[in-house]
Amino acid sequence: MHMIAFKLFFGLIFSFCITSYLVPLFIRIAHACNILDHPDGTVKKHVIATPYLGGAAVYLGFLTSLALVFPFTNTFFQFLIGSSLLFYLGLLDDLIAFRPAQKFFGQFIAVLCFLKAGFYLKAQFFHNIWNIVLSGFWMLLIINAFNLIDIMDGLATTVALFAAVNFFFIALILKNYTVAILLSVMIGALMAFLRFNKPRARIYLGDAGSLFIGGFFSTMPFLLNWGTLHEHGLLLPLVILAIPLLELAGLICIRTSKGIAFYKPSPDHFALYLKAQGMNERAILALMSIFSLVISVVVVLFAQHYISLGWLLILGGLFLVSWVFCCFKGFFAKKVHQAPF
Repeated sequence: MHMIAFKLFFGLIFSFCITSYLVPLFIRIAHACNILDHPDGTVKKHVIATPYLGGAAVYLGFLTSLALVFPFTNTFFQFLIGSSLLFYLGLLDDLIAFRPAQKFFGQFIAVLCFLKAGFYLKAQFFHNIWNIVLSGFWMLLIINAFNLIDIMDGLATTVALFAAVNFFFIALILKNYTVAILLSVMIGALMAFLRFNKPRARIYLGDAGSLFIGGFFSTMPFLLNWGTLHEHGLLLPLVILAIPLLELAGLICIRTSKGIAFYKPSPDHFALYLKAQGMNERAILALMSIFSLVISVVVVLFAQHYISLGWLLILGGLFLVSWVFCCFKGFFAKKVHQAPF
């Protein structure tokens, strides 16, 4: 037990230190090679061109620490192949800008690697082939949700950090210390990166970072035995990852209502609506932290059987109403104002 505690602590600290060392290095490289995210005035509304390559620092910090504290298995290497494919896909997209179809194809190949490694739903109420199909669909959803939520300084990193902490505590409750070590390493890398990514950001994750992080969290539900935690434990990943999923759902609904293809960029991200309401970036991150803390409390209460499935659904409904009211009241007010009478 002492060795496990040491690995958890060392993995987090070492990952934090390595990532903290690498981020300034990649900032200099990005400036020297002109790997910068330039504002466009529509979706990208930051003031000055900001370096990409933050994802490279997170990826390498994570990987280096993992090599020291994580047991090497065939499953681990298959997980690493899928995660690395997403990282390099995102890195190439940052450099040369893929078309949506090309980007989706790369994501699909990475998801196949995860599925081949055995990361899919094992529930008995579906036939195995449907478990695989649903699991692949889930992974694509989460990968793209994290890619889409990376629209503002510190936003994707903050949401990912809270999600990692939630999964970490679930892993500890289940006494799955191998997964807990994996998560502690990710927590360290994200904590270090947030120091440079918070407003005003000195570096961005880029697609390399957001796709890698999305791929990481898309596999988390398949590494833990939710059934031993709670009879409805499979609902908890939906709760833990509610914010990126709500971002994805909101974009699909609003873009569709505007006649825009869901995969095309538009200034309809919830963070941009909050900015339009007068909130600055720090206030938005504070609001997302509050929402994330509420999610954490609900996850712990449900996992420990303090609240029932009925209460979980009621709280979920209240959360959804609060989310829509806080984030999109400007959108609905504009719709009402424009409606003919």
